[in-house]
Amino acid sequence: MYEESDYLLLSGLQHIKFCPRQCALIHIEQLWQENYFTASGRVQHEKVHSGIGESRRVVRTERDLKIASSLLGITGQTDAVEFYSDGAIVPVEYKHGEPKEDSCDEVQLCAQVLCLEEMLGCKIHEGALYYFKTRKRIFVPITDELRQETIELAEKFHNLVESGKTPLAEYRKKCESCSFIDECFPETAGRNKSVSIYLKRRIQSEITESDEV
Repeated sequence: MYEESDYLLLSGLQHIKFCPRQCALIHIEQLWQENYFTASGRVQHEKVHSGIGESRRVVRTERDLKIASSLLGITGQTDAVEFYSDGAIVPVEYKHGEPKEDSCDEVQLCAQVLCLEEMLGCKIHEGALYYFKTRKRIFVPITDELRQETIELAEKFHNLVESGKTPLAEYRKKCESCSFIDECFPETAGRNKSVSIYLKRRIQSEITESDEV
């Protein structure tokens, strides 16, 4: 169990799952860079976070709930939580784009579930992810495996922040969609990596993009 003074932001679990270096840049070095994807996601989330609840037949939807967990040592805010008349509780996380190949989104959703369970003294069996690009809601079973992965990532997150050390860059395909790519220089990391070749590629990419506009 963590003391409240040691709580970290819930969003960090998704960051460390995506990339420990990105997580450190945000949560240790206090940096934030915005690109098209993060800007679009922010605008869409601003529409979701109205703070206004609503009731429809058998379900009451609450938005912007403040949540926390001493087990995970995290705190955050929900997009929406649906409370059904039969007692079921379903947190709904809204996401820009479409479903990802890894479990980043599922982990963030599961962290919300663990927070709500701890705060409300209940058991939540599933959550939901809504993707703006596909306009589809995907229900996510909160399995024992997903719970364990989330708990382990929370511990890893705390250990990373406590260390105060930012991991070295390691280039992967997903780096191209990261808002920190121009600060991180992942393509220059490791042996036999050329900064000049990297810069030429980035310049050529920008020229190509400007020609397409």
